Amino acid sequence: MISRLALISLGWCGLAAASQPTSLADLPDANPDAELKSFVVPEGFEVNLFAAEPMIQKPVQMNWDAQGRLWVVSSTTYPHIKPGEAAKDQVVVLEDTDGDGKADKSTPFADGLHIPTALAPGDGGLYVANSTEVLFLKDKDGDLKADERTILLSGFGTEDTHHLLHTFRWGPEGMLYFNQSIYIHTHMETPYGVRRLMGGGIWEFRPETRRAEIISKGLINPWGFEFDRWGQSFACDGAGGEGINFIFPGSVFATSPGAKRILHGLSPGQPKQCGMEVIEDPHFPADWQGSFVLNDFRGNRVNRFALTPSGSGYIAKQMPDVLASTHRAFRPIDVKLGPDGALYIADW
Repeated sequence: MISRLALISLGWCGLAAASQPTSLADLPDANPDAELKSFVVPEGFEVNLFAAEPMIQKPVQMNWDAQGRLWVVSSTTYPHIKPGEAAKDQVVVLEDTDGDGKADKSTPFADGLHIPTALAPGDGGLYVANSTEVLFLKDKDGDLKADERTILLSGFGTEDTHHLLHTFRWGPEGMLYFNQSIYIHTHMETPYGVRRLMGGGIWEFRPETRRAEIISKGLINPWGFEFDRWGQSFACDGAGGEGINFIFPGSVFATSPGAKRILHGLSPGQPKQCGMEVIEDPHFPADWQGSFVLNDFRGNRVNRFALTPSGSGYIAKQMPDVLASTHRAFRPIDVKLGPDGALYIADW
């Protein structure tokens, strides 16, 4: 059986100072064909291109809906809007209508967004992180275009667009989880009072009551969050170097203001990572089941870890890479299992 990795390739964006080009002549070839030739994959795996420009540009996060459509939030404005420029970022819906493993339909669901950094379909609409706000967008007439826009939460900080609200993930109990990073200072009014988070951390939000609470504080730039099959949650850090972090209510990590005791990651010294997925699919080999997949965006590769329980926590062991590339334009930032059993990787 061949396991498939589907690539959403969108061209070049330098994210690591060590590999920044020194001149225009030093820019890597951003053609997806050049990237495809550079990939090193495990035996029995293959990579195919699912979507590329102009169908989608600069993806930040992606999530599937119950109809097998891939929703992608994209920002060409990032990292900041130019003076006098109108907000123009989008949510795009990608569809593979003929089942050949390639997107053949791209529909802009919402325009006029300002550096949106996360999205999650649900409750008959779409939740979107839009700079300082969490929006709920709804298509009321069935044309796959947002007709209604509601601000559900506001008051998230704007100090650093690299650290805005991000990584929407539905939890097993139906709550929506999302992260913020170290340089953001949030003062958010809710029906249950003001909620403040003066740095990095992870939120849970119950949409039907609009109750938002902090479940964990700290980390530097947590850009990955996921649950395992037992409901335990984990996060990775795009600026910290401790690999996977075990998240639970009340947990506190490095950088949390005023913290007297902190937890450390499960694999100190590991790469800085973003995006996270757990392999739970029969299309993958037996020894991959339960593995955590994370993007080492600075190293142009996708990592895999095996977690085993240890006392009240876990031990993480790094396994052979899911995917590696010699091409510097390959910058994986999000990863999701698709309804077809393939692993989808968003390449900024």
